[in-house]
Amino acid sequence: MFASVIICTYNRDKYIYNLLKSVAENTLSTDKYEIVLVNNNSTDKTESECERFQADYPSVQFNYHVETSQGLSYARNRGIKESHGDVLVYVDDDALINKEYLQTYVDFFESNPDIHAAGGPILPLYETEEPQWMTKYTRQLLTGKLYLGEKKREFPKNSFPGGGNAAYRKEVFDKVGLFNVDLGRKGDSLIGAEEKDIFDKMTTLGLRFFYLPTSILYHIIPEKKLQKEYFDKLTYSIGKSERIRTKNISTLKYLRRILSEIVKWGASIVFFLYYTITLSPLKGWKLLQFRFNVTKGLLGY
Repeated sequence: MFASVIICTYNRDKYIYNLLKSVAENTLSTDKYEIVLVNNNSTDKTESECERFQADYPSVQFNYHVETSQGLSYARNRGIKESHGDVLVYVDDDALINKEYLQTYVDFFESNPDIHAAGGPILPLYETEEPQWMTKYTRQLLTGKLYLGEKKREFPKNSFPGGGNAAYRKEVFDKVGLFNVDLGRKGDSLIGAEEKDIFDKMTTLGLRFFYLPTSILYHIIPEKKLQKEYFDKLTYSIGKSERIRTKNISTLKYLRRILSEIVKWGASIVFFLYYTITLSPLKGWKLLQFRFNVTKGLLGY
């Protein structure tokens, strides 16, 4: 089985070389995978960092492409087009992976021909200290943290792999279509949900996906992502992404999402009261800010 590691990048020259290095230093033989890097109009030194990687690791099959249509979904779709692998492994451009990462995915798909996708843990790697207001809910939001334990298992209902650490059989995209270009990051925009859209379509078709504890991605979290401005922009964008995604499906789907938001408000208030009583009011207040911003985006305010 041959794997294509797809890395879509936009202005991440600070991280891209070390990510590529962590891929090249995996235990999987270099004749069993390729790297497909899609540069989505970066204006920094991404290209020269890629050239440096090619010079340092000439044995790695490295394919470099520029996608001029701005947007992560455009770049993801370009990666599908340019890939030669039976399995497509998407890796975020601001991350590192463990040495067993690729071998784990290849072994799993070879041993489980009836499973169509998989994902592994996403663990935050902070450049600064984690703020005191962080809870497991805001941590998942800001860092994408995903951890379901040390055992291989099917993803629970309403749960799916993180977009920055997910592998698919290439045939999945023949079955469900490509990534929705109305969703996903575009430049500095924080619209997302393009991978959620894919997994929802897979679920509808009965396609299964598993959690693999030994394919670990370490997501680098700079100080900027812990600031209020980023927090507000991201949480609003989550709601806006859900509005776009659900309305694209049907009005009924959108209305159901609004109903679920009301339920989530109830849970957020309960947690706010809990954290206030336990003398951690900042944690509770941050959860209410999160919910308020998501609701604004969902309703289009």
